[in-house]
Amino acid sequence: MNDAPLIRIKRLPHGDGLSLPSYETELAAGADVRAALPIGEPLTLKPGERFMVPTGIAIALPPGWEAQMRPRSGLAAKYGISCVNSPGTIDADYRGELRVILINHGAEDFVINRGDRIGQMVICPVWQALFTAVEELDETVRGAGGFGSTGV
Repeated sequence: MNDAPLIRIKRLPHGDGLSLPSYETELAAGADVRAALPIGEPLTLKPGERFMVPTGIAIALPPGWEAQMRPRSGLAAKYGISCVNSPGTIDADYRGELRVILINHGAEDFVINRGDRIGQMVICPVWQALFTAVEELDETVRGAGGFGSTGV
């Protein structure tokens, strides 16, 4: 793709030796990110627990782009592991370490080791909207109906 944004990545000291985010298939939308836990010190997520898992990388997105951190479907389906704030937004001006806020919705402890693929990062274009206050909004058929108002 010729219009793909260039994402600059800074590997942090505790991320040395880990793979950079990578697309696991030719047409994958999300690039897998890995856990930058200390060698030999796995993290155990008990049922109901959440933890901000470090990735060992920081990124610089170009203006007009965001990164969305999402759960890996295999971890969700097999073990009940998901992201608490899904998708988590990484703004173009953020320069800190990327962390994946994982939660264990499963019934068993889940062990995360250094280098495990823990999330997937999707790069998306964004617009910053212009906001203006008005006295009234235009009418629609739906109106204020929401939260299931259109049926199951």
